[in-house]
Amino acid sequence: MIASLFSPVLAVTPATISWSPKVALVMIVANVIAIAIGKATIQKPDVGLKLPSANLFGGLSHGAMLGTLSLGHILGLGAIQGLASRGVL
Repeated sequence: MIASLFSPVLAVTPATISWSPKVALVMIVANVIAIAIGKATIQKPDVGLKLPSANLFGGLSHGAMLGTLSLGHILGLGAIQGLASRGVL
């Protein structure tokens, strides 16, 4: 019964791409771009809990880093799905 309800949904769901070094590179670039965006736009990026190697991450605090990396993963997901649908990845 449940399988028959989800069959149409599963038929139109796009296939996922498997991990490769190209996929990892796209995600890394997306996260670096998000860190740069966060560094430029967050008004108080160094307020709050400090990271162990704050200079490595542009002096961002723990909360700012979580926010920028969350944005980076959203950007990376979109970039990977878009590049995969075009056949680049």
